[in-house]
Formats: sequence, C-alpha cells, structure tokens
Amino acid sequence: MKNADEISKSLGLLLLRTGTGGFLLYGHGWDKFIHFSERASKFADPIGLGPWWSFALVVFAECFCSAALMLGLATRLAAIPIAIFGLVAVFVQHAADPFGDKELALLYMLPALALLFTGPGRFSIDALIARARGARGAKIGH
Repeated sequence: MKNADEISKSLGLLLLRTGTGGFLLYGHGWDKFIHFSERASKFADPIGLGPWWSFALVVFAECFCSAALMLGLATRLAAIPIAIFGLVAVFVQHAADPFGDKELALLYMLPALALLFTGPGRFSIDALIARARGARGAKIGH
C-alpha cells in the first residue's frame, strides 16, 4: 500500500508541476520571450535593477524555470525564481492594488513554494538522476 501512496503523491506532483509550469510558460512566458526586444525597455522596474533586467528575470522565471518545473529538472531550484517573482508582483508591484490584481501571481507562487518543499516526485528527471546516481554508487561501493 505504501507504494500506491507514493505513486499517487508523485502523480499529484506531476500534475502540479506540468500544470503550473505549462500555464505559466504558455500563458505568460512565451509571449514575453518572443517579443523580448520590443517589451524589455517598457517593463516595470519594481526592484530597481532597470526595466531590461527586471524583464529578463521574469522571462527567465516564466520560460526557463517553468520548463524545468514541467520536466522535473532541478525542480526545487527552478521553483525559487517563480516564487520570488510572485512575491515581488504581490508585495511590491501590486502592493496597493486590489486582491484581484494580485491573485494570478499568488496562484503561480503557491505551487512553486509547494514544489520547493516537496520536490518533484518520482516521475521527474530529478528522480531519474537520483536513481542513476544511487545505482552507480552501489556499483562503486561493491
């Protein structure tokens, strides 16, 4: 029964990773990525790095980190920029705005934080790497 619970949890994490990463990449990141040069100079500068760098960091989180989340590759590391941009959006950029303007950032930030704490589950590249390292370590130890 423990194996069934583990599979069930890993399937849940797979859905969380692919759903969050996919929606963030498709719904937000990809358009920013393909129109980077047109939009970078006009982007907000909520943390004082300049519009270009702020936009580059958001594109990195929304495109590359989202893709990594979907694959389960460096999952905990990939979740950090997504959580950070969510925090900045909610508490800096939209601090004075109504809840509705903050809600979407929260809906991406919370799964990223959950994945930061849980990890990707067994259906991920991270798990494949861990299994390969474990098998290799077992061969070396004997």
